[in-house]
Amino acid sequence: MGNVKKVYRTPDGYTADIAVFTITSTKTNEKAPPSMHLKIMLIKRAMKNREGEPNIEAGKWALPGGFVMPNETAGAAAARELKEETGVSGFLLKHFGVYDQPGRDPRGWIITNAFFAIVQEEFLYERKADDDAAEVELFTLEELSGLELAFDHDSIIHEAIAVLKQEMSRSTIAKQFLPKEFTLSELQRVLLAVGPDPKISADSLFFSKAPRLPFLERITDENGMPKKTKRNSFRPSQLYRFNQEAVKDSIYY
Repeated sequence: MGNVKKVYRTPDGYTADIAVFTITSTKTNEKAPPSMHLKIMLIKRAMKNREGEPNIEAGKWALPGGFVMPNETAGAAAARELKEETGVSGFLLKHFGVYDQPGRDPRGWIITNAFFAIVQEEFLYERKADDDAAEVELFTLEELSGLELAFDHDSIIHEAIAVLKQEMSRSTIAKQFLPKEFTLSELQRVLLAVGPDPKISADSLFFSKAPRLPFLERITDENGMPKKTKRNSFRPSQLYRFNQEAVKDSIYY
């Protein structure tokens, strides 16, 4: 074991990067459903680092992240960096890939673990930039094409989006974007904000099947009557919530 370091070179660094997703809503009419857009949070790398030296990939947009410390896992580092660089914590954080392509980082042989996080819109209102970040902004997927991204974050972001779309159709991860009590219309619009799907956008199909899904349950009041809301329509709409029922692939189809 004592000769391992002499035979094998170790990486120059080990990092964690996080794709932070949210869905923003814009209301144009008091009783019309708001328009929803999937967005990703990026940081703009400052021109100088914490030590006052020129920053690597300065001025480019990047995923929040940083180096894993010797006493922590990549997952712990991702949670710490997310809190330090954006001011948010306590939300879904899921690993989806390892990136170790030679030359991916100008600082040397750097291996990164990639995670995605889902944070509801209201928790990002107070987002802030850390010392290494000049700005923190939300971008739609369409806006990404016009950005100059650092390192190999373009590849990481596109894989994160693909993984998120799969998760939305195969699990109840949609609940991370929704309040605890929601209408079927709100669920439908959240699903479509992540990606178009004719089986979900067709109202006749979605609204006939969704009430029968085993992981959704109608909410009733203290008298056992259906609990409804008029927040996005003139007519009261039934409220639902997710339960603990196990799910299968393609759960909304």
